[in-house]
Amino acid sequence: MDLDYTATDLAFRDTVRAFLEANLPTDLQQKVRMHRRLERDDYVRWHRICAKQGWAAPAWPVEFGGPGWSATERHIWEEECARAGTPPILPFGVNMVAPVIMAFGNAAQKAYYLPRILNCDDWWCQGYSEPGSGSDLASLKTTAERVGEHYIVNGQKTWTTLGQHADMIFCLVRTDGTVRKQEGISFLLIDMKTPGITVRPIIMLDEEHEVNEVFFDNVKVPVENLIGQENKGWTYAKYLLGHERTGIAAVGRSKRELLFLKKIATEQRKGGRPLLQDPVFGAKVASLEIELMALEMTVLRVITKADHRPGPEASLLKIRGSEIQQQLTELMLEALGPAGLPFDTDYLEGKREHALTGDDAAAPLAGYYFNFRKTSIYGGSNEIQKNIITQMILGL
Repeated sequence: MDLDYTATDLAFRDTVRAFLEANLPTDLQQKVRMHRRLERDDYVRWHRICAKQGWAAPAWPVEFGGPGWSATERHIWEEECARAGTPPILPFGVNMVAPVIMAFGNAAQKAYYLPRILNCDDWWCQGYSEPGSGSDLASLKTTAERVGEHYIVNGQKTWTTLGQHADMIFCLVRTDGTVRKQEGISFLLIDMKTPGITVRPIIMLDEEHEVNEVFFDNVKVPVENLIGQENKGWTYAKYLLGHERTGIAAVGRSKRELLFLKKIATEQRKGGRPLLQDPVFGAKVASLEIELMALEMTVLRVITKADHRPGPEASLLKIRGSEIQQQLTELMLEALGPAGLPFDTDYLEGKREHALTGDDAAAPLAGYYFNFRKTSIYGGSNEIQKNIITQMILGL
């Protein structure tokens, strides 16, 4: 493949940069660059700025309101957003449930849900994992029994990211317990305001309320909220996970964080010289940068495939992307030493302008490190991804 951008690509990049410079609010940019915590309104505000421009859903086809960009243009957009320090467009609606609705939903579902996702009128969360059913997702136990024109849902989901803000949840539920476990699962869209739903917070190691438990107690869901066919949800779930795992690679964000790491390592001193010039530490940074470059090339190969559908290659991206993200946070803490250990919750949440430790850049990094232990687990643990690669790519 030709790795050089064409003149058209470079012109597109200039257009994106001009848009970001003119429209990215400074307060959001500073929060992202300094690793401070984002609130619900921060995500929604940036999403709607992009939606007004028609750029909130880069991978969507024009018929559903997308910009119709090429794979290269989408890559440039993601890279430039990361470079500028934008909040992410959350994936649960735009990149996860929306492709499933487009591929398997009926006309009424597409007409209702897709415009609302595009404008962030609905905040979506994902109802996949359960206690005891994480990487072995097909063993899920949440049930949906059809009674007339409704399903009655009972069970529990866990690790529901930002579910405390959600208007809607897309859920895998068991609709037939008499068949092989993968064959009795259905895909439901559920309004989070429905009676019988309880959201309970799970506080993470960094003291942030990011994930939740969600309980369903005789929750009535209209049959019209079923995506596709009953008991075919496992097919739709795998389709969605391919999109999730491709996005988890997060190359653009890692490139931004690599620059942040180099800045820290330039400011820190060892033996009277910048730490980045230390042969041992510098070699670690160089090795990681090479790995990131290789990952970016692999991402481009995957997203430019003729059929544009993520396959088992997405597992490769998920593994290396998550490992690189973790290595970046590890090297940040290594560069800072003891200065990187404390973190200041009030500063991270914007209750104080500067960190108590006196180092605003260092204050979030212990929490950042702990939070990124999750990347090798969510979206299907890396061990499971290696099994997928073994079976589907290597044929073993």
